[in-house]
Amino acid sequence: GRGLAIYKVGASPYWQCRMRVRSKHGYLCQSTKETTRIEARKVAEELYASVLQHHVVPEVRKELTFDYFADKHIRKQYELAKRGVRSLQLAKGDEWIINNETAGLLKYFGGRDITQLRTKDVNAYLEFVKETRAEPFAFTTYSNRISCLRKVLKVARDEGVIDTVPDTPRPPKKDNPRPFFRFAPLVSAKEDEYQKVLETAKQMAQEKVQVRWIPVTLELYDLILFLMHTFVRPTVSELYSLRHRDVTVATDPKRLILTIRQGKTGHRVTNTLEAAVSVYERCRKRYPTMTPDDYVFLPHYPNRSTARNIIGRQFQALLKRVNIQRSNHAVIHSLYSIRHTALCMRLIKSKGEVNIYNLAKSAGTSTEQLERFYLRNLPLSAELA
Repeated sequence: GRGLAIYKVGASPYWQCRMRVRSKHGYLCQSTKETTRIEARKVAEELYASVLQHHVVPEVRKELTFDYFADKHIRKQYELAKRGVRSLQLAKGDEWIINNETAGLLKYFGGRDITQLRTKDVNAYLEFVKETRAEPFAFTTYSNRISCLRKVLKVARDEGVIDTVPDTPRPPKKDNPRPFFRFAPLVSAKEDEYQKVLETAKQMAQEKVQVRWIPVTLELYDLILFLMHTFVRPTVSELYSLRHRDVTVATDPKRLILTIRQGKTGHRVTNTLEAAVSVYERCRKRYPTMTPDDYVFLPHYPNRSTARNIIGRQFQALLKRVNIQRSNHAVIHSLYSIRHTALCMRLIKSKGEVNIYNLAKSAGTSTEQLERFYLRNLPLSAELA
């Protein structure tokens, strides 16, 4: 019958029976204590009937199942991404969390009546996720799964199927320090890692170093400076999607006004430091035939992920050459370290006078993030004291 099977293993002379139990979202296995196949089938049928009596689950209407609302949420996310309201990456991420075969939401809640889900079920799911691997997951893993689960439940709430979304637990969070390159006055001029990165970028361009047959040019040097003085994220949705029509050169004070259309925190207009203007002027001269729709960096690569990967590999080759591949917290450096360095340097070199609200707004982050990841890890200067 469906959901019932008998089988043998080499270590036992008896037939075993395997019974599908919906309430347990899995199988129960038990020995029939029979050595003949005919008798084992009879015993298996009796055992299965007994198990179903104790684990009976009423049939759930399709429009009340978790699966039904999970599918609705996925379609809603893709529709919002199509209209530019949500990030496509977020939609893909939620779809993966829901359908993941190892520890996805459907793996645990599939077929369940969404009106019967309670906080204890969410806790049980988190325990289930923990058991899928030996090493503990990062906080973000649990947070993303709980967030996606709440979104599915909110779809059911908005349609009037449930009255409220059950309380969901918040796993303990451990903040990882953001890696940045040490700079003066935190260290001596001789130990200034940021200046070493800049100097090495120039040297590699002058020596025409090739990384995977693509030569390193001064564009890498300018890209590092641009990140440093604009605070943008080195991602496809921010830095590599920036076009010339998104950049305005302003005066009084001299600066760039950047329009970040689909950044991590959504659409924003940000002001840069003055030094970003000269970097941008060099970018325009580098590609004299550019149009307003051309990208600022590596415009001849229409696939922006390819442009990101090229710069990323060149930057890693630079770090290997200068022998600064990890921060003093043993965290691996990447181009993101330039953004973190920019925020730290702005906080330190302003001598306590920078407005952290304006800084957070320009960087597309929050004052809470600045306090959690930057201010608390920086030494207290005399001006701040």
